[in-house]
This record gives sequence, C-alpha cells and structure tokens, in this order.
Amino acid sequence: MSRQSKSQWDFGELFPTEATRKVYSVAELTDQIRRLLEKQIGQLWVSGEVTNFRLQSSGHIYFTLKDPNAQIACVLFRGETVSHREYISDGQKILLQGDLTVYGARGQYQLIVRAVELRGLGALQAAFEKLKQKLAAEGLFTQERKRALPPFPRRIGLVTSPTGAAIRDVLHVIRRRNPGLEIILAACRVQGDGAAREIANAIQLLNEFSTGQGLSPANKSEGKLDLVLVTRGGGSLEDLWAFNEEIVARAIFESALPVVSAVGHEIDFTIADFVADLRAATPSAAAEIITEGVFSSGKFVAQCGERMGQLVRRRMTEKVSFLRQQSDRLARAHPRRKLQNWQQRLDDLHSDLSRCLIQRARQSGVLLKHLWERLHRIRPSHFLKQRREQLRQLERRLNALGPEQVLGRGYSITMDAGTGKVLRDAKKVKASQKLKTRLKTGEIISRAEG
Repeated sequence: MSRQSKSQWDFGELFPTEATRKVYSVAELTDQIRRLLEKQIGQLWVSGEVTNFRLQSSGHIYFTLKDPNAQIACVLFRGETVSHREYISDGQKILLQGDLTVYGARGQYQLIVRAVELRGLGALQAAFEKLKQKLAAEGLFTQERKRALPPFPRRIGLVTSPTGAAIRDVLHVIRRRNPGLEIILAACRVQGDGAAREIANAIQLLNEFSTGQGLSPANKSEGKLDLVLVTRGGGSLEDLWAFNEEIVARAIFESALPVVSAVGHEIDFTIADFVADLRAATPSAAAEIITEGVFSSGKFVAQCGERMGQLVRRRMTEKVSFLRQQSDRLARAHPRRKLQNWQQRLDDLHSDLSRCLIQRARQSGVLLKHLWERLHRIRPSHFLKQRREQLRQLERRLNALGPEQVLGRGYSITMDAGTGKVLRDAKKVKASQKLKTRLKTGEIISRAEG
C-alpha cells in the first residue's frame, strides 16, 4: 500500500485546532465582558448601604454598595455634576443611578454613579430638612410672630382623627381639669395620602367658623374660638409625615387663631411644631397647657377662704399697730406736751444765758486787767523818762564822734575860705587861695603860697 493510501479508519482530524479553539487575552476578554454588560444592562437604578467610603485626593469618590447577600464597587468621578453627593457616607442607605461597566485593571464590574438619592427614612429626613430651611428663610418660624395663648379659653377648635388615641387623651385631661371648656372638632385623617390636605382644610374651616362665616348674626358670637389644637398620637416618621407637608405649615401660619401643635411623642418634631404658636410634647401635655389657667385658678379659689382669713388677721394686726402709733403721736402732739417742752426749753435757754453772762463777765475782767497792766507799762511819765535816757546816751555818742573832740586832741580842719569846703588834698590847693583853719578854739585865716 502506497504512502498516499489511507486505511478505512483514517478519517483525518475531526476537530482541527484552527477551527475549534479561540484564545482571548485577558484584556480582550475583559473588554468583551464590558461591552456585553454595557449593551445588555447599561444604565440602571440600584439601592443598598454604603461601605468602604474613600475620597481620593483627585476628588473622585470610591465606595462599595452592599446588601446582606452581595456587594458592588461604585465610583463617582469628580467631574460628574451629581446632586446630593454629600449623602454618600459609610452606613448610609441610598439609591443610585449609574452605568454598569467593567474596570479592566482589576477585572471587576462596577457602577459609575450618575445620580444619588436617599432611600426610605433618609429621603424623608432630607425632604424634612429642605422644607424646614425653606420655611425658616421665609420667616414662618420667627419667634416675633408667635402669639400668646389666652389664659382662660372658653371654646377651642380640635383638629385630629375622631378615632385616634390623641382625642381620647385630650378629652380625658380636659374633663378632669376644665369640664366647662367647649370643644369644636374638625375631624380629619392624620396619616396617609391626602391627610395633609384634610388637616389644612380643617384648620381653615375652624378659622371660618370662629369668624362667623355661615352663621346668623345672632349666633356669630357663639361660634368664636380662642385657639386651635392640632394633634395626633405617636408613630413613625412616615406616620407623622402629613404634619411635615408645606400645605399644613402654611395653613397654621395663615391661621388667625393661635395654634397649638401636639404631634407624636416628646422626641418627635414636625414642621407643624416649628410654625405653631406653641409646641406641646404630647396631646395630654397640650390639654394641660390649655387648661392651666382655669386649673390654677380653681386651686386659687379653693384656697381663697383660708387666704382671706390670713389677710384679714394680718390687716387687723397692722391696723391695731397703726392705731397705737397714731395714739402715741396724738399724745406727743397735745398742747400741754408742747407747752411743757417749751417751758423746759426756756429753762435750758435761761441756764445757758446765765452761764454765758458769767463767763463773759469773767473774760471781760481778765481782759481789763491785761489792759490796765499794758497801760501802766506805757504811761507818759515812764515813757518820757526812757526817752530822755536814750537822748542822753545819743548825745554822749554824738559828742564822742564830733569834730570838737578831734580838734581838742590837736588836730585842725582846713577849709576854703570862700566856699567853706573842707580841703583833703594839698594838690588841689591853688596859690594865693584864701584858707580858713579851724582849731579847738578859734579860727585862722591864711593864704596859700604854693
């Protein structure tokens, strides 16, 4: 058999390698999976809880969205104009819209985020904060516009469900504390779709009733209300959501009557609480606040008898004391008392005058004695004797210093015969000048020769 011949069992390659094997690179496989995911699924919404939140310095946000059974990687790029990106944080339950794709570098599928929304209670809380900020900016929460409640209301309007626990609590407290208070009920639903509209309509209806719309002129005064109580019992945030609607907030704001809000429990706060003139922690607390004036007055009236007795006794004591004081003043103001006082005063003045006269006479005697002694010392004869003695002493001193004493010792005084001027320098004497020389006894007239 030639080489070319084949046996009956030689069928050749049933599965040629080139025809049956297609080998992909990792990048090709990843790219094909990515195209398949983007084509078959593309953009979608997915909800879950955020974990592994990471904000890169580049501004991109990476995190994982998980539920109890699975998880998916997510990325929000810095350039994406996505609202509410601040909702993305660990533990936050959110709703995402994004494009499903594959990140080839790690070979994992991921969601490129295009939109972010809060889910469940988070969404409601976000809506609550948004409306709260809006109404606060418009001035619906300002303290200046809030009105004080009347201290003794006679008739109030009640906005609540006629079958709820809140109305039973309110009626129980009012019967106990102020049974005479009239209540006009504007029944409405307090949760569910359309409840907010019914609550707002009930508030408006009570305001119209209070102004007498639809009543005859004779009955208008009978319909006047003092305030409106908007209330319901506790519940979840979804149950209380009707009181967070804008329509209810504006109905309370536009109410001509003061509004008390008592929604839920003490820890529950609604938009209605912020707009109302007064917020009560519970329906029972609201009823106590409304009836406080009458209730306190009732206790006051019950204590009035004892209080009046105390006041009368205290006033009697005060009057007796006052009467005693006036009697003492009258006794002190009697004319005899004044006359006695003046007599005593006159005696005091007489004693003072006598003492002053004696003291003055004593002082005058001493002064007279001193003056006499001074006069005796300066009498004329004594003074003249002293002056004469002084004169004699001066005369002796003058004689001792006079020229006669000098001349007596052999000295002479030469003078100009014409002028009488004493000559002290021989150089000033001229020839033939006529001179006069005085001796102790007599004078000599001479003429100078040179």
